[in-house]
Amino acid sequence: MFGIRFIKTQPTTYLIQYVKGKIKREGRGLAFFYFEPTTSLVAVPLESVDVPFIFYQTTSDYQEITIQGQVTYRTIDPTKLAQLVNFTLDRKGRAYISNDPEKLPQRIINTVQVLMQSALRDSRLRETLVAADSLVETVKQGLIQSKEVQTLGLEILNLSILSIKPNPDTTRALEADVRENLLREADQAVYARRNAAVEQERAIRENELNTEIAVENKKRQIREAQIEADRVIQEKQQALQEADMRGKVVLETEKKQLVVLQVENLQREADARAYSLTVTMQALAGVDAKVLQALASIDMNPAQLVALAFRDLADSADKIGQLNVSPELLNSLLHSAQQGKK
Repeated sequence: MFGIRFIKTQPTTYLIQYVKGKIKREGRGLAFFYFEPTTSLVAVPLESVDVPFIFYQTTSDYQEITIQGQVTYRTIDPTKLAQLVNFTLDRKGRAYISNDPEKLPQRIINTVQVLMQSALRDSRLRETLVAADSLVETVKQGLIQSKEVQTLGLEILNLSILSIKPNPDTTRALEADVRENLLREADQAVYARRNAAVEQERAIRENELNTEIAVENKKRQIREAQIEADRVIQEKQQALQEADMRGKVVLETEKKQLVVLQVENLQREADARAYSLTVTMQALAGVDAKVLQALASIDMNPAQLVALAFRDLADSADKIGQLNVSPELLNSLLHSAQQGKK
């Protein structure tokens, strides 16, 4: 009524009241009455703004890519921004009288796009597809240092790149290339697995051969030990045989010496008996045979005398007609003979 209105703003809105071209009041979340015909209201939002973007870029190898992301900013100097962008409210204080506030996000996106083009100027497709993090850091630093952003009194809070995609044809080509690489890696994995199996089999076979060699070496050592033991036994047996032979040689030598001594003794005894007989024969050379026979029978026992008697009878057998010998005499002679043997 009568052109007087009331306005109330949120704490996230910076309100500037101009009266007759001069600032009357300004601040956050103001609430006051004003006279509409002479008042202009400028409302600058202070909350953070998320601006999504999607645009096309070309890499250094002339490949088209699509970059999708989001930039977040807020106003830190509303007075400076209000001087460059028209945030004036309408007469009712509910809407802006121009579309400049709607163009502000696009200006930020344009700055981002320019920085993206500069960052991707020397990058190839494959490098760009995996360079999201480095691209974010480069563009974010460029936004922070951008004179246009600083002039507008804005602050860049965050920049994120959600995806970097090539065109469908290039995507299929890359997928085919990646698929071939994967198949090649699979083949290499199969080859490596088979090669590993062969290596393991070879190692197992080598271990078996080494085991067989070790067993054969042990057997050879056992055989050598047995041969050595047999040789030692044979040497000991040979030594025993040699010692036995030496003993026998010594014994035979001693026997030989004994035989020699016995022969010498017998020869000496024979010589002595021969000498004795020679002397006796020389002494009895002129004696009658009957006298010698009588002398020889002096020390004889009765059986010998009987035997001499029978020999004399045998010598005179042609003169004897008949001879009778009693059994008593024969028994006595046999008994005497047996006693003489004992």
